[in-house]
Amino acid sequence: MSLFRRIWLTIIGLTLAAFVGSLLVNTLTARGYLEKQLFIKNKDNATALALSMSQQTDKDPVTMELLLAALFDNGHYQEIRLTDPAGRVIVERIAAADLDPGAPAWFVRLLPIRVAPGVAHITDGWKQYGSISLASHSRFAYQDLWRGTLELIGWFLAGGILAGVLATLMLRLITRPLDQVVAQANAIAERRFISVPEPGTPELQSVVAAMNGMVARVKQMFAEEAARLDALRKQHNYDAVSGLPNRDYFMSRVREALESDESAPHGAFVLLRLKDLAEIHRQLGRSATDQLMRAIGDVLKNLCSGHVKWMPARLNGPDFALLAQNQHEVGQLAGQLAEAMARLCKERHAGIEDMFYIGAARYRRGDALDKLLAGCDQLLARAEAQGANSVIVHEGDAAGIAALPAETWRELIATALREDRIKLENFPVVATRGAVLMHREGVIRLQTELDGPWRPAGDFMPYAVRLGLTAPIDQGVIKLALDALNKQTGHLAINLAADTCADRDFRKAFIDQLRRQGELCQRLWVEVPEAAAVSHFDAFNELCRALKAQGCKVGIENFGRKLAEVDKFADLGVDYVKVDTSFVRDIDRNEGNREFLGGLCKMVHGIGTLVIGVGVQNQRELDALAALGFDAVTGPAVREPG
Repeated sequence: MSLFRRIWLTIIGLTLAAFVGSLLVNTLTARGYLEKQLFIKNKDNATALALSMSQQTDKDPVTMELLLAALFDNGHYQEIRLTDPAGRVIVERIAAADLDPGAPAWFVRLLPIRVAPGVAHITDGWKQYGSISLASHSRFAYQDLWRGTLELIGWFLAGGILAGVLATLMLRLITRPLDQVVAQANAIAERRFISVPEPGTPELQSVVAAMNGMVARVKQMFAEEAARLDALRKQHNYDAVSGLPNRDYFMSRVREALESDESAPHGAFVLLRLKDLAEIHRQLGRSATDQLMRAIGDVLKNLCSGHVKWMPARLNGPDFALLAQNQHEVGQLAGQLAEAMARLCKERHAGIEDMFYIGAARYRRGDALDKLLAGCDQLLARAEAQGANSVIVHEGDAAGIAALPAETWRELIATALREDRIKLENFPVVATRGAVLMHREGVIRLQTELDGPWRPAGDFMPYAVRLGLTAPIDQGVIKLALDALNKQTGHLAINLAADTCADRDFRKAFIDQLRRQGELCQRLWVEVPEAAAVSHFDAFNELCRALKAQGCKVGIENFGRKLAEVDKFADLGVDYVKVDTSFVRDIDRNEGNREFLGGLCKMVHGIGTLVIGVGVQNQRELDALAALGFDAVTGPAVREPG
């Protein structure tokens, strides 16, 4: 029973008890008073009538009857009786039995008014003529009693309703902070660690303060663990001097770019080698040389600014590299790097201006890594032979359709969407314990030419982002996903682009569409790239809450690159994260990444979130991830059970 209902029942009970008590006291008191007043009236009227009759000189029966009748007809009497000294009735008048008593019959029976009649003696000279007995009618007393009872009921009813309304309003004021406490408790149950303002009610302040303290401690522990893991990630995957990714981490990203269908179809691979690092170290000293390494790292980072899928690295002492996915003009990129390096040498190290060689080549998705590295090494050798600050570029051919102008891509994408030449290719995500299918991940494929090949996202999504076409593509993905869920059992995951996540109109239309789907939403998993969740956090927060309200699962893909900002997600109740492929690759042989991912699993599991490994290439990687505590895996080595 709700608290409001209990309050109302209590008020009704108290009002009834007070009413019954007041009614008994008031009614009995009023009845006693009325009985006393009626008796006095009877006595006074009888005395007055007896005196009037005694003064009559002619006391024949007719005269007496006329006097008595005149009084009875003009008064309100139950009966008037004139008797002689022997008790024989001389004249008698009795009111009709069918007169309205002025109150309900049950009320009259419940509260009978018993009043003794007034009696007086009539004299005739010195003799007693007779006695007069007079009883007033009680219907007026019943009318007063009944009217008083109704007024009492009315006042108590009004008072009870007013008390109930005031109590309800007061209870709402009192329980409003309690509602916040309940909302906070529900949020924590949903793995959203939120804080609420402390209420003014002293009894609730301690509860809210304790829960806020718990939330603050959880967030602090989460942030501290995230910071520790981020430091561990950088320790194992980044060069301490230049601040750039190291060789192992960089090569895992290069392999991903060459092997994954979701990567760009082509790009540029640039090698930068310092001329005689030992001589530079001798001239500048260790501290200045380290500063030079950091400055070169800054040059490469600046070139990558604004390009999410570009990555610089320091491969070893004198060698640096740059992976630029979807970069068409290899020579232009190499020239920009050469100009930046020349400017750096001139402005900060004028004594050693001739200090680098650059080799750059175009690559295509599907190229062999060894072949790409060997080719760039040859370009570097040619640059070294040519002289300091030389740049050798091998442009090669653009990857077929990828070399088309942006506007041509706009027409190709728009036509494919208009003609429904879009589909989802499903890949299983399987639990590491029990080999149970957790869900299927639907990956978009687009047919840019009628009866042509189905192209992976890496071919067209970079252009869709540049042309602002991600929203219509994701709308098509959502439609395909909902159609698939209507036709089949099981769960399905889809990916939303970063720009789509930030689009308010798209979010509203998406949620409105889901509201019409009912329980089907419980089988839909929606994931957003980590970079989008961080850079568009408010939009992702709004989308996450709206999706979870509809019953959808919400996840973050490419997780692990931005751990320094991951504490933001503690408020959201994210259901799962998909760890970035670069951390999973060769996990069975990479001790540093195993330590990092083991800590990552414990941290994410601490807020009740599932951890999924992506891009698993073989059974050894799968076994290593299962041992680290991953909940599920997907990739080329994962097959759907059954």
